[in-house]
Amino acid sequence: MGFFMKQTGSLLRFIIGAVLISLLLCSSAAVAKSSNITFSETVSDMMITALKPESGKSFLKKLYTELFYIPVWIKKDKPSRLSQELFDIIKSDKSLERTTNLYRNTLSLEAEMHQLYDYPSSIVQKINWEFKMSQLYEEYANYVIYGSINWGAFQARLANLRVSAITAGWITYKPDNSPLDVMENAVILGNLKKAFQEAEPKKYHYRALRKALDRYIDIKENGGWPYISLKGTLKPGRSHPSVPLIREHLLITGDYKPCDESEESTLYDNCLKKAVIRFQKRNGLVPNGIIGKNTLRSLNRTIDDRINTIKINLDRIKWLHKRPDSRHIIINIPAFRLYYLVNGKVKMTMKVIVGKRNHPTPIFSNRVKSVVLNPYWNVPKSIIQKEMIPKLLRNPQSMARQGIDIYTGWGSDAQKVSAGSVNWGQYRYSKTVPYRFAQRPGNKNALGRIKFLFPNQFHVYMHDTPTKYLFKRHKRAYSHGCIRLENPREMLKTVAAFNPNIKLDKAAKILKTKKNTYISLENTIPVDVIYLTAWVGNDGQLQFRDDIYKYDTLMTASLRKW
Repeated sequence: MGFFMKQTGSLLRFIIGAVLISLLLCSSAAVAKSSNITFSETVSDMMITALKPESGKSFLKKLYTELFYIPVWIKKDKPSRLSQELFDIIKSDKSLERTTNLYRNTLSLEAEMHQLYDYPSSIVQKINWEFKMSQLYEEYANYVIYGSINWGAFQARLANLRVSAITAGWITYKPDNSPLDVMENAVILGNLKKAFQEAEPKKYHYRALRKALDRYIDIKENGGWPYISLKGTLKPGRSHPSVPLIREHLLITGDYKPCDESEESTLYDNCLKKAVIRFQKRNGLVPNGIIGKNTLRSLNRTIDDRINTIKINLDRIKWLHKRPDSRHIIINIPAFRLYYLVNGKVKMTMKVIVGKRNHPTPIFSNRVKSVVLNPYWNVPKSIIQKEMIPKLLRNPQSMARQGIDIYTGWGSDAQKVSAGSVNWGQYRYSKTVPYRFAQRPGNKNALGRIKFLFPNQFHVYMHDTPTKYLFKRHKRAYSHGCIRLENPREMLKTVAAFNPNIKLDKAAKILKTKKNTYISLENTIPVDVIYLTAWVGNDGQLQFRDDIYKYDTLMTASLRKW
């Protein structure tokens, strides 16, 4: 494999070299050809000398080594086509604030380009501009590929949550492409814009969300939307002075489709009700058409706030796991929902219950490798200390009533002990608890009847639950971090469809007993636990959800300044 990779790299460098040389020979006049080649050879020699002291890790050194020290941005009598293309790409990027140093530097280098080629200039001046252009390209490519979130600063803020006894986890997966990869592809394609497009994430409807960002930036430039002042609750059929403003807001966001009714009317009519319900669905609200405090709060989210939310989520998508698998499970925490996809299309979805704010479900990726029927629940140490021991101190029989047995350890030789024989007070705040609490399989078991395991450092998994009534709630953050499934038997049926060793008839019989049974999957399936508060769904609708763990806020405080 190592030999193959070396050969592939060599072939790529050969292709890049051939393309660069052909670009130098594209002029129709023989004299121009000779002049450009001579100029390029001179520039290459000077660039080699200039970059010799540079570290091998520097971007300029790596870039020009890959490109055989052939200039990218300059020619003898005019700038290269890639130069103007880079300027056009940056200036047309609506996501890049016009006040950033990156944007200002773009305008400055464009003005410098005109000075270099409209007036006499030396080779040294052109080479200096060449290097500055490569540095501009690197910075913009970093912006596009990696985004603005400073992940180190964000992780530090997550660690600080431990002061409040909140243990949060977020594992990132670095993008496959780099600025160097994109430039190499641009040279081969002869098109920088296309190279950037090919480097975009292909999952999670990234491009559609990027277009939504541009649309919201246009809305901002056109004045945004009105603030709505409303006390109490507004129901369909009633009149209120704020109705025209609500109608205007929903027209701007695309939720309101004009009907025959007057758009100046203060009556909350059926046409507006449909728009409000559409808005509520897109924002994860109860879709009842009633404008209460939650709907009003979403309506009054500012355009700047919405733009920031979309930007942060675009950058999150860049750092999610890349999945080549045809089958895929996605759990989006703010949406309280699981999606099962086949070839990018949703084949099954269900509600989920995720971790509370002080017990957040971690963001990470893994593969479902086994299913457990009638599982035991081995109670985590944190729950033993925070919840179980206080109950035992009040009533030594409290665990027995919940079907929880207590053992002297985790080994096969561990002995069951009587709760009343232990001084639990000494373990309330200790670093270790030398006892295992295990809830027996059955209807009272906290994991329900089925558990889906995808081994991970957080000890998180998907499982059934006896607390079915919680799925009737619109916001479902109630667990200690694991993911409770609305319909675990449907998930078992889904997994069994591509795992012939799971016999549904046999499983159904086992589930009527209390027999603890493990089944290893012959064909594992990837599961990604993600945190998106803005995304575009399969129906093309832009979705927003509440920032239940306040990660949007933490990331906004961790943004890199360009």
